Amino acid sequence: MVFVRTTPPRSVDVTAVFPELAPLARPAIRLHPRPGSPSVGESSVGGPLLWPADEPWPYCDASHLHVDSGFRQSPADVRLKRRMQARRHRDQHHRGTTPEEAAAKEQNAAMLAERFAAGPPPADCPVPMLPVAQLYLRDIPLLRPPGQADLLQVLWCPYDHDPDHKPSTALFWRSAAEVVDILATPPEPYEVNHSGYLPEPCVLAPEAITEYPNSLDLSPQMRLMVEDWNRWQAADAGVDSSYADYPRDFYDIHLADAPGWKVGGWPPWGRTDPNARNCPVCDVQMVPLLTIASREWDGGEGHSWAPCEEQAAAYAANTAGSCCGQNPSQPTKVEVGSTDNMQTYICPASPEHPHTDLIQ
Repeated sequence: MVFVRTTPPRSVDVTAVFPELAPLARPAIRLHPRPGSPSVGESSVGGPLLWPADEPWPYCDASHLHVDSGFRQSPADVRLKRRMQARRHRDQHHRGTTPEEAAAKEQNAAMLAERFAAGPPPADCPVPMLPVAQLYLRDIPLLRPPGQADLLQVLWCPYDHDPDHKPSTALFWRSAAEVVDILATPPEPYEVNHSGYLPEPCVLAPEAITEYPNSLDLSPQMRLMVEDWNRWQAADAGVDSSYADYPRDFYDIHLADAPGWKVGGWPPWGRTDPNARNCPVCDVQMVPLLTIASREWDGGEGHSWAPCEEQAAAYAANTAGSCCGQNPSQPTKVEVGSTDNMQTYICPASPEHPHTDLIQ
């Protein structure tokens, strides 16, 4: 069943107040991932991939400090914990463990003990990568795949990598029609470095929107322009006077780049100042491809980006907080950095050139 998520109209038409920003508009597609059971034939986050049975599954062959990871949960353990939290959220009168959950915990513990019977694998043991996203061109027309490809698959390693302490990623472009025999049971890592590196299977509700740059991406002159409270008043934009001293905050929070998982658009700067990414092959400035987000919208005033269909849930969570690990703004259960975003960049001249990514 197709579901829809709709970004509420912005409270202010930013180009009516600042016509100078109109040329900077960029298209983006908010993916709106929500928990579900996607198939290999669907676009998804954390779902099964349309992976050829005769093609090797990608492994990360970098060094992984298994012994010192400090985290001994298998993907099965993480999934079980999430199911238990969801069940307790639905039925808060029965917070204990059900017989089925107890049996699953025992089975997972036995499997992990068996794996460690001979000691943990060496640090240089290749680690199977985890599916992060699968995007079909028919659903995400902003993609610009090479050749006849119509499918993008994104995977990552479930361990942090130096120097930026983030998962290493791999991108694969392919033609879906060429995949005849599908890999039924992909390999999985025996543990994950962080539960936030195991995406919850989610179906998508792609929505095309228009974005404007974060104020950090504006020229110094334009930055002064959005900081000019008199300019906002002259346009009779109806911005709350509480922003009189910080109108730039209003612009960044409510009018610029959208939060959440998305394709295209503008970067969500904040952890660092704008950092141009140039292609290591042809030196062309790279462009945002996919934003992997820890949250679909921010707490506080940032919940204005919550879809119309979920405004009530967003407001309730903003007022009361999450319960039993169930936060409506974190449907994927992904968490990178400190509730940050990881943005993947590609070369606009050739998507086949090496990609890069950045935590923001």
